[in-house]
Amino acid sequence: MTNLAQILVHTAEAHPGRPALRLDDQVTDYRALDGLSARVAAWLLAEGLAPGDRVAVMLPNIPVFAVVYYGVLRAGGVVVPMNPLLKADEIAYGAGDCEARMILASSASAEQAATAAERLGVTCTDVTADDFAAGLGRVTPHTPVAERDGDDPAVVLYTSGTTGRPKGAVLTHDNLRGNTTTVSRMLGITATDTVLGGLPFFHVFGQTCGLNAAVLTGACVTLLPRFDAAAALRLLVRDEVTVMEGVPTMFVALLAAAEAAGGAGVDTVRVAATGGSAMPVDVMHRFEAAFGCPVVEGYGLSETSPVVTLGAVDGVRKPGSIGTPIEGVDVRLLDDFGKDVAEGDVGELAVRGPNVMAGYWNRPEADAAAFTDGWFRTGDLARRDEDGFYFVVDRKKDMIIRGGYNVYPREIEEVFYTHPAVAEAAVVGVPHELHGEEVTAVVALRPGATVTAGELVDYVKDRVAPYKYPRTVRVVEALPKGPTGKILKRSLTGRG
Repeated sequence: MTNLAQILVHTAEAHPGRPALRLDDQVTDYRALDGLSARVAAWLLAEGLAPGDRVAVMLPNIPVFAVVYYGVLRAGGVVVPMNPLLKADEIAYGAGDCEARMILASSASAEQAATAAERLGVTCTDVTADDFAAGLGRVTPHTPVAERDGDDPAVVLYTSGTTGRPKGAVLTHDNLRGNTTTVSRMLGITATDTVLGGLPFFHVFGQTCGLNAAVLTGACVTLLPRFDAAAALRLLVRDEVTVMEGVPTMFVALLAAAEAAGGAGVDTVRVAATGGSAMPVDVMHRFEAAFGCPVVEGYGLSETSPVVTLGAVDGVRKPGSIGTPIEGVDVRLLDDFGKDVAEGDVGELAVRGPNVMAGYWNRPEADAAAFTDGWFRTGDLARRDEDGFYFVVDRKKDMIIRGGYNVYPREIEEVFYTHPAVAEAAVVGVPHELHGEEVTAVVALRPGATVTAGELVDYVKDRVAPYKYPRTVRVVEALPKGPTGKILKRSLTGRG
């Protein structure tokens, strides 16, 4: 039996009374979560769901997300998590592309979801409505877990679409179970832990490392439906959170919230894990000092379930490094011709292992472009040091070529983060008649800080080679971010 939903059944048997989900004063224990998922499975089967049918799920981090997620899997279906903020056209695209059988949404998303469902000729159900909860209570639970093969699809995750229309990454039961098991072990998550559920579960980072890791081990997830740094800080203290996971912008925001509060006041977090984008080294050091815990950086993508590499909680950690490949996963650095680069040189990260997706949903041409001899090419540039630690240099498509010289935005961003006035920074290339591309920076300042664009240019100019420093710096109130908190460089001037 390899159905991912089995992790819930096993944990409910082992720890029935332990809290699984906490949303303020609402606590759901594992016995209740297991029972509710069985009722959802029974309802879905009564609605005609067949093994392998896709179900679009549009929910924030609230208890019903987990209920529906494991209910769909339990019934043999495939979960298609979608951002609850999507509009009807976007919903119709994703749900239509994978031929979803139905859409399950929250009240806040129901109008847009219903419009998309009507267009597609499928049903839409508000699973947060009182009448749905009441009806579910009258359903006889379907306790069996559907037989699924390890290589059967469990989840279809639509990528952000930074290079065209989103594609559905097909993650199998074995993909997700294996990655969840390995990450849980590396982070040392056990039934005594409380995990901060601030990463959206509709995204692979929060889904694998937050929800599934907690359910696998019997830990509790304290839910934050929408990330807010002040609210997150209160949860860390109130619920005595021991494991915190987030993207770098969340760490930046938490530092600002702690500073505004006169200190973090947190002494229970034993490990913080970050990924999704590069963690500035200065931010890492400041967070470790303020919160009194190690920060381990990892690397992954939707297509890799997601974790590929991870730093060690106990052992050697190198600031700025994404660590080493996790167990069973192989990594290579390739040149443009698919050959290994020389030791110490920068190459494109390529991944092979049990975490790599089955492929893109109905996109054979995309599969052909993404895989070389069985290796998934990530589009990220990295180097490996003499100890086998990997360092992401930048996205291949984000690299700036100025006058024939390669400029890696992350390197310049790291310099900005060392300036005491800078809260966030993004470096992009803009078209230039003479140089091909010119280096440009967009920064947001810390609360109360003042600095001119010219002063920032001079600060970086003094610290990098002449061809690397930005000729233009634009100071803004806040940088544009996606639903997971990643800075959206494509929204900044000059980059698509």
